[in-house]
Amino acid sequence: MYWYLVHTKPRQEKCALQNLEQQGYQCYLPVILSEKIRQGIVKIADEPLFPRYLFIRLGQGGAAKSWAPIRSTKGVSCLVSFGTAPTKVADCLLDLLRAQEALMHEAPERLFKPGERVRLTEGAFSSLHGIYQMADGERRAMVLIEFLSKPVALRVPLSSLCKVG
Repeated sequence: MYWYLVHTKPRQEKCALQNLEQQGYQCYLPVILSEKIRQGIVKIADEPLFPRYLFIRLGQGGAAKSWAPIRSTKGVSCLVSFGTAPTKVADCLLDLLRAQEALMHEAPERLFKPGERVRLTEGAFSSLHGIYQMADGERRAMVLIEFLSKPVALRVPLSSLCKVG
């Protein structure tokens, strides 16, 4: 049994994972927790670490489960191949990914980091640039802007910020 890489259709990693597992294949989809703004609220969401890819464990020979259904599985595009043969992935790589994934689940990736440049997208200060300072509750952030040649701390909704550059 070896691990192989499955290329999925866009944003279909979880669908492909579920359908392959229902067919009896052993699969692994590494995910990362990150903050996202959904409907003006900051939520923690899990997203694939490698968008459009997941790992599948397959055997070779007559006693192994057939590979034929994989390509026609909903959400799957193809097995990653170099030449005509699907490429094997080392077990140690998956062990490392699982260990890293466990560490990442302890602290989700933050939407904004202190000191990061942001742009205001709504309100009286729309289109002004500032420096993100910190979260101020669940739905607000403190941003440092320059106003009349002086730094001013401003509390704004998180949904009204976007990263610059």
